[in-house]
Amino acid sequence: MSTPASLPVPTPAPESGPASANTSPSVEGSGPTAAELLHFVRRVATDAGIVASLPLDPEGRTWIQLEGPGGSEAWLIGWPPGTGTGWHDHADSIGAFTTAAGTLKELSLAARLPTDGWKTLELTEGIDRSRELDTGQGRAFGRHHVHEVLNECATEHAVSVHAYYPPLPRIRRYSRTGNLLRLEQVERPEDWS
Repeated sequence: MSTPASLPVPTPAPESGPASANTSPSVEGSGPTAAELLHFVRRVATDAGIVASLPLDPEGRTWIQLEGPGGSEAWLIGWPPGTGTGWHDHADSIGAFTTAAGTLKELSLAARLPTDGWKTLELTEGIDRSRELDTGQGRAFGRHHVHEVLNECATEHAVSVHAYYPPLPRIRRYSRTGNLLRLEQVERPEDWS
């Protein structure tokens, strides 16, 4: 992976209007909502200059850190063909991401998992979700959302914009075999430098 750089991105004014189920505030009055993060990543994904500034590597993901709204953490990420994140969550952060180029696939679990105190869980049938996110499509998610993001295309890079609030305190990484989900590793920001 490349060394992260930073690009300033102006913070948009929040959209007004009704909120959907995935737009609950992070903590009352303390930061952007998931809806505001989704608005931000969608807007940045349409900025051709920012998207073009990302160096693409055929061997691994690349990224540039962006200035997110209201103290959030934001990233522009390049996905070579056949790459993915593995199963993970963003712990106590809410988030959003949008595909800026190409197509990404998100596999997720439609269940709230215990946050601590377990190493292996047996998942029930029917909780798996899959969605393809083409250019311009995105989604917001709440705390402890377990997912895997993939670029399944064999020939083209994908690019996406991500934002999290509060800035990521940790990422929990999981392995998955059939209906068994196993916590493998907990990463903290100091592990990423």
